[in-house]
Amino acid sequence: MGAIGWFEIVSALIVLAALFSYVNHRFLGLPTTIGLLLCGLVASLCVLAVGNFAPGFAESAEALLARIDFSEALMHGMLGFLLFAGALHVDLDDLLQHRLVIVLLATLGLVLSTVLVGGATWAVTRALGIELPFLYCLLFGALISPTDPIAVLAVLKSLGAPKTLETQIAGESLFNDGFGVVVFLALLGAAGLSGGHGASSETTAASVLSLFALETVGGAAFGLVTGFITYSMMRSIDDHDVEILLSLALVAGGYALALALHVSGPIAMVVAGLMIGNHGRRFAMSESTREHLDTFWRLLDEILNAVLFVLIGLEVLLIPFDPTRLTAAVIAIPVVLLARMAAVSVPVTVLRPLREFTDHAVKVLTWGGLRGGISVALALSLRGSLGASHPDAYQTILVLTYVVVVFSISVQGLSMAHVLRRFGLSGAGKEAA
Repeated sequence: MGAIGWFEIVSALIVLAALFSYVNHRFLGLPTTIGLLLCGLVASLCVLAVGNFAPGFAESAEALLARIDFSEALMHGMLGFLLFAGALHVDLDDLLQHRLVIVLLATLGLVLSTVLVGGATWAVTRALGIELPFLYCLLFGALISPTDPIAVLAVLKSLGAPKTLETQIAGESLFNDGFGVVVFLALLGAAGLSGGHGASSETTAASVLSLFALETVGGAAFGLVTGFITYSMMRSIDDHDVEILLSLALVAGGYALALALHVSGPIAMVVAGLMIGNHGRRFAMSESTREHLDTFWRLLDEILNAVLFVLIGLEVLLIPFDPTRLTAAVIAIPVVLLARMAAVSVPVTVLRPLREFTDHAVKVLTWGGLRGGISVALALSLRGSLGASHPDAYQTILVLTYVVVVFSISVQGLSMAHVLRRFGLSGAGKEAA
């Protein structure tokens, strides 16, 4: 990587994450992920301000940050570990109890949100004189519609949300990124862009269904098999050091192999995490192993989350803002929220005859559906395809995505506790949604 290598870059990110964590804990007192994001944004603005007095300073910082492939780092690096760590502490019995809600939100709700956001974005950009073809607007809808499990789980852990509410929001977020990627890849193929993972330029209903089966069903089956193998190995020994190493190998090796087999690595890691965290915790681990395993994955989760949200904050240096795109992005915030409300309302309405929902279910699920690093990573993954052929469209999608994500994490995430209190849902043990 030239004069500055990957070790120096990773070291710098860890140092920044540690410093920002200290500042947030000592002075701000915000939820960790939100505090780190805001610190990263402030640091980026300071770099731009200093650049006005020190020619070349901002450009050097931007060049250094540009050497970090955010999409690659998250989608092919951190994501597997973060999803496994999140799924490790989700109760499978609770998840199965809300399976219909979760499945409909992660599939029907996601597709509906994609279409609504895409259509509204096309109308808004045309009104502002921005050239963004309808298929590219749908691409934006597909990448911004999945709720981000990393952002959602990180915020929910600090709120003490009701168990049912936490299960539904967390369950949806753990699974809908896999479905979202399938929709995203199908639209890439329809737009004649290269998406990898088997996406082609000729997209038909049959090819979409085939891609869906390969990615989602294949990913779930792969996670079940690798999780069971690891569980069986854990059950045959009683040594927390070795069992922690086995769990680490499951994620690192399993995620890499899933990507090589073109099945959904994220879904595979969620399923594997659920198996180890439930069946493995009950039948394959001693009390000592459970304690050490939880401590290890909690620390790894905290470290990776810290680096990820610092990176999201710093990425503002690379976003090509201009007044027209910024106006479109601000309008996109209520558009995405309204589409989320519609996407939540349909499954809730369908299931209302079968189960009870509180009067505030739609409102809480709408506001609690945070967008995060996955949306940014998918937008940045367009750099080599859309960025090369239609750079203006790529930059527009990037600005829209970044502004919506920052609003979602900072404003929605920061006000989530108030929303829960407002509707009387913040007490432990209360039932919600």
